[in-house]
Amino acid sequence: MKRSSGILMPIFSLPSPYGIGTLGKEAYAFIDFLKSAGQTWWQLLPLGPTSYGDSPYQSPSSFAGNPYFIDPDMLAEDGLLTEAELKEYSFGKDPQRVDYCLLYKNRYRMLKAAATRGMGKYGKEIAEFRKDQAEWLEDYALFMAAKKHFDMVCWLEWPDEKLIKREPETLAFYREKLKEEIDFQVFMQFMFFRQWAALKDYAKAAGIKLFGDIPLYVALDSADVWAAPHFFKLDERNYPVQVSGVPPDYFTADGQLWGNPLYDYDAMERDGFGWWIRRIAGAGRLYDAIRIDHFRGLASYWSVPYGETTAKNGHWEKGPGMKLIRVLKGWFPELQFIAEDLGYPAPDVAQLLTDSGFPGMKVLEFAFDSRDESSYLPHTYTRNCICYTGTHDNDTLLGWKTHALKEDLQKAKAYLGLNNAEGFAWGIIRGGMSSVADLFIAQMQDYLGLGTKARVNIPGKAAGNWQWRMLPGAYDDELAEKIRTMTELFGR
Repeated sequence: MKRSSGILMPIFSLPSPYGIGTLGKEAYAFIDFLKSAGQTWWQLLPLGPTSYGDSPYQSPSSFAGNPYFIDPDMLAEDGLLTEAELKEYSFGKDPQRVDYCLLYKNRYRMLKAAATRGMGKYGKEIAEFRKDQAEWLEDYALFMAAKKHFDMVCWLEWPDEKLIKREPETLAFYREKLKEEIDFQVFMQFMFFRQWAALKDYAKAAGIKLFGDIPLYVALDSADVWAAPHFFKLDERNYPVQVSGVPPDYFTADGQLWGNPLYDYDAMERDGFGWWIRRIAGAGRLYDAIRIDHFRGLASYWSVPYGETTAKNGHWEKGPGMKLIRVLKGWFPELQFIAEDLGYPAPDVAQLLTDSGFPGMKVLEFAFDSRDESSYLPHTYTRNCICYTGTHDNDTLLGWKTHALKEDLQKAKAYLGLNNAEGFAWGIIRGGMSSVADLFIAQMQDYLGLGTKARVNIPGKAAGNWQWRMLPGAYDDELAEKIRTMTELFGR
């Protein structure tokens, strides 16, 4: 990877008058800002639809795009919405927070109005899209239509056992019965990918690369599991036998119980890891680089019996390791993979990182633990890594300053020469920019000097995450020039 830098900024955090960031003019403006600031990368969080809890890491599909990101103004420019319809629905009054309840209530009504016109105007293109993406799209559209038909309950609780088991005659029956909703689901995916393709082309022309994120695991209540249960550790009723999590540690006495179904890697290997090839192919159409979240699960993963209320009673199982990684590198030589290898170091994870050649991650907020010598201190880095101020799971730098131990702050100030004239956040950004890491990424909130209220996610907190939004006009040419000056100073 060429020495460079970028900014972590979720699509949902962009300003817009429609309650959540979209693929519209603010996304294009942010690309312009990145170019002006001398950046190379725009790092994003997963782009899939969200479900209960609003997390982009628990999506009903590994392939689909989030309909909330479809830009209404662009639909109006296409003649699919009227000015009156743009103003008809409320999406919340707080420009700094996403109101997911209002989005769920009103956004699909707005998109339905667009679909009544769009399915006719773009009928030929939609048919071609449907044919090209049939491998995942038809199952996803039927899955979402069936969920709506059955009051959004998990597919394991659908009242029709034959649909759960995907009996061919039953699938055909519901494809006809739910045709209108299925067509609507297909239309939303068509519009998402149409708008995304235009945005990606704009980014490429500006010299900005898109850096995406894929969760290692998929949600139980997803089209992925429903459509391919044989690739997961499920019982005869399709309920999980074992689920994902992480063991107890210094921070969490009970560990973390995520609840995702675990993969049957033996079945996947017998299939040549085709499921993973298809998944990465889908992500590769979206991004120039892909971060594999919870990379350590490819070396070994924590397996918890289904039904447990904590992760304490789990055990380690061996992951697919280089068997899978060699397949992915062979199929996708043009893609840059990044390993999210955060957490307590383990020999098998370190070895897999070395064998894969993927760059790992270094987080500056973890570097200054006064109780221990950290491997995240910049003088310990090799070039083949990504340095972050913090990730979406961390506080902002100013929030960290407020909540960190006094001794940790003193260590950071001594190490980086932090001072009031430069500013606390800018001093830490300088520390990352000047490191030998091939890539440096800062959260946009840190460039804006925002505190804890702008934090994106608190791991383990069930509600209130994924809501932060940047205010309109938050950045300007002066900020872009300041970032560019530092970027050029350190050869990025």
